[in-house]
Amino acid sequence: MLKSWKLKEVVLMSLFAVVFGIIYLLFVHIGNIWASLIGPIAYEWIFGIWFIVSIIVMAIIRKPGAAVIPETMAAAIEVMLGNALGPRLILVGVIQGLGAEAVFAATRYRHFNLGIYMMAGAGAAVFSFVYGYLLGGFAALSTEYVLLMFVIRVMSGAVIAGIGGKYLVDALLATGSLRGYAITKRDAHV
Repeated sequence: MLKSWKLKEVVLMSLFAVVFGIIYLLFVHIGNIWASLIGPIAYEWIFGIWFIVSIIVMAIIRKPGAAVIPETMAAAIEVMLGNALGPRLILVGVIQGLGAEAVFAATRYRHFNLGIYMMAGAGAAVFSFVYGYLLGGFAALSTEYVLLMFVIRVMSGAVIAGIGGKYLVDALLATGSLRGYAITKRDAHV
């Protein structure tokens, strides 16, 4: 998968994975504070933050694997920094990355716009929710509560990861620091 990648793409992806691994761990603590006020549904409102690196890296590099690999790497970094979930979190990263990657793959890695980024964030949310439902004990909750959790997580993925990811990439692009990456090629904003 990485055979066609340039060294600078791998380095950039790795840099984003480290930065977001740290941010992801920080948001676990923010989620804990928020959950102490309103309960476990609090995490659903901020879940999109945990999908954002897949959108950012894919938007810049635009190659197969550019969503799933950095998401997995960020999860591994988060584990190494001490996330209490431990190594199981790496599988969570793979699943979230696959949810975003599936959307880009469905376009054959040809369309990169706000709608696609929002769908990729929502895709990561759907994949992660299914995993959470199967292993997280959601079945013990009322159907209405689970549906509310699902809707909020999908919205969070679309807004925080999709819109937020596009905003961050556009801000980086405006600095000129992304010259030489696929995002700056002619017709790259389709």
